[in-house]
Amino acid sequence: MNRLALTVVCLASVLASAFTTSAEDTPRPNVLWITSEDNGPHLGCYGDDYATTPNLDALAARGMIYRTCWSNAPVCAPARTTIISGMYPTSLGAEHMRSMTKLPAAFKMYPVYLREAGYYCTNNSKEDYNVEHTGKVWDDSSSKSHWSKRADGQPFFAIFNHTISHESKLRTRPHDAIHDAAKVRIPEYHPDTPEVRQDWAQYYDRITEMDALAGKNLTEIAEAGLTEDTIVFYYGDHGSGMPRSKRWPYNSGLQVPLIVYIPEKFKQLQPDDYVAGGTSDRLVSFVDLAPTLLSLCGIQPPEHMQGYAFAGKYTAPRQDYVYGYRGRMDERYDMVRSVGDGRYVYIRNYMPHKIYGQYIDYMFQTPTTRIWKELFDAGELNEAQSHFWRTKPAEELYDLETDRDEVNNLVNSLQHQEILHRMRKAQKDLALKTRDIGFLPEGEIHSRSAGSTPYEMAHDTAKYPLAKIMAIAEQASSLKIDAINDLIAGFGDEDSAVRYWAAMGLLMRGEVGVSLGRDQLHEALADDSPYVRIAAAEGLGRYGNKQDIAAALPVLLECASPVENGIYASMAALNAIDYLDTNATPIADQLAELPRKDPKANGRMGAYVKNLIEKTLRDLK
Repeated sequence: MNRLALTVVCLASVLASAFTTSAEDTPRPNVLWITSEDNGPHLGCYGDDYATTPNLDALAARGMIYRTCWSNAPVCAPARTTIISGMYPTSLGAEHMRSMTKLPAAFKMYPVYLREAGYYCTNNSKEDYNVEHTGKVWDDSSSKSHWSKRADGQPFFAIFNHTISHESKLRTRPHDAIHDAAKVRIPEYHPDTPEVRQDWAQYYDRITEMDALAGKNLTEIAEAGLTEDTIVFYYGDHGSGMPRSKRWPYNSGLQVPLIVYIPEKFKQLQPDDYVAGGTSDRLVSFVDLAPTLLSLCGIQPPEHMQGYAFAGKYTAPRQDYVYGYRGRMDERYDMVRSVGDGRYVYIRNYMPHKIYGQYIDYMFQTPTTRIWKELFDAGELNEAQSHFWRTKPAEELYDLETDRDEVNNLVNSLQHQEILHRMRKAQKDLALKTRDIGFLPEGEIHSRSAGSTPYEMAHDTAKYPLAKIMAIAEQASSLKIDAINDLIAGFGDEDSAVRYWAAMGLLMRGEVGVSLGRDQLHEALADDSPYVRIAAAEGLGRYGNKQDIAAALPVLLECASPVENGIYASMAALNAIDYLDTNATPIADQLAELPRKDPKANGRMGAYVKNLIEKTLRDLK
């Protein structure tokens, strides 16, 4: 044997000995995470009689389910970013779908901490984070990664992610049915049509298929004799792939199943309410998963993580609320924040002038979405079903105990004012505590953090005066007419984000806002910030007179080229042009000639400009 080979053998022996010794002195658990895409708690163990999920029901019978677990984001990439970082993406500049930002150099993705502690970490196989990798994160992240490839005696952490329940799978035709579509429950906000019934039934079919895959993961552990050495988590990555669940931070889009099994061998790591076959009312969310995992593995969660461990050595106190957020969804901008306390759900809409069901190319591939919109346009829906296709109120409040589908807004209910004020305060407090960066236009998140990271920029009050910006965003989105004077005054502020929200506030008030702030909006067409110019031009172009529209169109067209302005300004301008409807007709030919892509943009955003241009041109024909 040559010297190099001998060295390798000796090193492997030392490592194996180290793992074995550690396990003998202080046994460390293996951890298996089974995840599935685009499904809420539609499982038998959660009381859903229509569901067929024998394997996950059996896991719940020997483990424990969490009644309220939120994914924080109602769509995959931001939700996964929450998990991998243990932080709210709203504090990282990573809330927007398929965006890309950086973590501060001192912050690590959670598998790095596990690997440093000797764990073999595998991810099979999807990553889809909105933050860049920092060094080596996984031992293996691929479709072939598996915990069995670890060194002898080495503890492992393994993820198996199942995509069979993804949004795209519930609309695939032809399909062999498992569940009877005639028996599926249709939520109050959806119309009861054959298309909707088939989509919902097929969604349940896919969950059954996913359950079988989860069963295989559990069988592998059992056949290896590792059941009592392995902590198991099962969770979905956000609510169902059906419209008004996925992409919306209601409970329907945020609540996911979470089943946790901690063997008796690791009883000391179980939370104080752990009962085999039981349920927990503790409020947990994805921001808590990384701290909890580290805690279970004997690693103290780093201070920068914003979640709270709910099991293990470093279990934290219970929290009163869980939080959700919505930013840009594919090519459409929005800003929503939500708070849940287990019974009530509070929604804060910072862009209430945008309808819930903004046209997103990918979402409209689902038959339910198309028939739902067609019936609305034909005037054939009731009030609860029509709500999705209208603009939003500034605030929403729902009681899940009496209104599981979240269709009865209690904001104006006198008996719920104390609850409203309490939850409104919780939302504001979290935004200030975590330095929510979503109050900046997406492009400014990047421009203001040049040479640094969005998180570090957000903690520099000179670069990001959050309190001032948030205050005018609150006034702008309140829709109150008595805020007009403050909005007009905001056009004179030195910070472009304040001016942006001032223009947005007038836009949100429609003809009244444009009439009262016409002079300021015209002056803003020459603002240094493209986002201020775009907001002002949209207001004038949608609600102004012929002279206003004539002044607005060249500004929007100038900002719309992704090559000249970058993808963020381009998307903002193209969204504004689309909302002008027929008022945009004079620039249709120039719009058709625009480039379809920003060559400098992250490849994951490649189709967004194209989708916006082509949708607008279709509408203008």
